Amino acid sequence: MRTKVWRGSMVTCSAPGKMILLGEHAVVFGKPALALAISLRITSSVSNSNEYSVNGHPMKKRHHAYISASLDEAWNGPPINIDTYSEIPSGSGLGSSAAVTVSCIAAMLATKGKLEPEAVARKAFEVESVVQGRASPTDTSTSTHGHGVMVSPDEMDGILWRIAKGDRVWNVHHCDVPPLAFVVGHTGIHAATGPLVAKVKKLVDSDEDAKKAVDRIGEIALEGADALRRGDKRRIGSLMTEDHRLLNQLGVGHPLLDKFVEVCRGISYGAKLTGAGGGGS
Repeated sequence: MRTKVWRGSMVTCSAPGKMILLGEHAVVFGKPALALAISLRITSSVSNSNEYSVNGHPMKKRHHAYISASLDEAWNGPPINIDTYSEIPSGSGLGSSAAVTVSCIAAMLATKGKLEPEAVARKAFEVESVVQGRASPTDTSTSTHGHGVMVSPDEMDGILWRIAKGDRVWNVHHCDVPPLAFVVGHTGIHAATGPLVAKVKKLVDSDEDAKKAVDRIGEIALEGADALRRGDKRRIGSLMTEDHRLLNQLGVGHPLLDKFVEVCRGISYGAKLTGAGGGGS
């Protein structure tokens, strides 16, 4: 999360996208997940205006769901215009919704001189919960903090903050990441997060094997964090491949993603979908 303030009441903040290395979907149920910030970012600028607008056009909740919800969560001032610039493909599984939410909220809070990362992360999580119906703080906390983030129900070394929603509790930790190279392939297929999260919840509520898959995905995230600390690329790769199989079992795969994974066999340590699935990356 980066902030710049100009005279004339304009504030600009940028936030990175993310790649979930291990643990997506299971983390929504309070299980561990491991995520990394990526170099692609979304930049949001807040300036005075005669009406609420986005990129100079009237704001419409239907088209600007995350920005509109961010206003409800973080703004109590006069009308503003929000300009956004994105390097992250929408619906790609790379955290575009989290990055736009974090950058917008950070810019709004910065105008009041109240820019604290934990406050940004909490408010951004509430926004994603409202828009998606059910969410975890993984994407928004990673976009706020940058670097590597480990989310788990238990507190560990390096804790940044704790977020609770109902009976679910997530402890968000900084995770040191050694130099690693990841290649991200984008299918070009847009996949909205909310419906996929709802699909998995419905399956888990009715299928014991799906519950076991969620539990195992959480275990994989913990094992992956340990392998990451040790720099064990082979172990990380094998866990990624297992994770992909389990995510397919939860019904969030896509034939093109499976082709990507198959192509990577023999030329990489491992491969998997990242994010909500159903397309994306």
